[in-house]
Amino acid sequence: MLVAGDVVTDVVARHRGPLAAGTDTAAAIRLVPGGAGANVACWAAHQGCPEVRLLGRVGADTAAWHERELTASGVRPRLVVDPDAPTGTVVCLVDEAAAAERTFLTDSGASLRLAPGDWSDRLLDGVTRLHLSGYLLFSGVGRAFVAVAVAAARARGVPVSLDPASAGFLAVLGVDRFLALAEGVDVLLPSRDEACLLTGLPDPADAAAKLSRQFALVVAKLGRNGALVARSGAVCARVRARPAAPVDTTGAGDAFTGAFLAALLTGAGAEAAAADGCRAGAVAVTHVGGRPLRCSP
Repeated sequence: MLVAGDVVTDVVARHRGPLAAGTDTAAAIRLVPGGAGANVACWAAHQGCPEVRLLGRVGADTAAWHERELTASGVRPRLVVDPDAPTGTVVCLVDEAAAAERTFLTDSGASLRLAPGDWSDRLLDGVTRLHLSGYLLFSGVGRAFVAVAVAAARARGVPVSLDPASAGFLAVLGVDRFLALAEGVDVLLPSRDEACLLTGLPDPADAAAKLSRQFALVVAKLGRNGALVARSGAVCARVRARPAAPVDTTGAGDAFTGAFLAALLTGAGAEAAAADGCRAGAVAVTHVGGRPLRCSP
């Protein structure tokens, strides 16, 4: 599998209760590797996907660190070092008093500067699926990159999956524009909010069903409410979430996506793959950061 998307540095700040405006709020703060694309790749490798490659763009400031972290997670990184922009940084504010719900402050940096010139059709050699992080669609060069990558994948018969990535950025981009840019994608993996935003429907089941008229397979991630699988205009499966005591919900959707895609690639059906995704999401929220924990040597 080849994943193309964002590689960022996450600053995770866990606090309890409302932020105190104009003064200090006590928090436990950690610096961890992140990025939706990178997280998905790490979870897919963790779940047994035979080979996971990642194409991303980073700054020279942390390129070596990110390459080491990805390699240690079983991912084969191809990181383009941007000469003009630093690695993207996301400040994740995690409210421990609100079921570890998180709010993001995002400086995309080099991550959204992945451009058509960074693509080579040789990247698809031996690849059986291309997965794209939706964050790429939120910059002009990223949109051009997606068009080139999808066209190359379609020409080779390689299926393409896409995670819309951010309801906030999606609202700015525009629904019609997103759906046009996603032409040629086989599998769409939206969150509840993204699915509802993309359709204008308040019920995620109705939203997933509607989206599945454009995409061959839609898997809507509902967090603690599990997931929905939809095909051909109808929901065909509802998958329950696994119980978990959340510490940090950052990257839970990425964990779902990585595990889901790994299961598909190893022969599972969509419903069984979604169950794997729910299990991975439940594990992801029990520790800080959006990547799977690695065993100490």
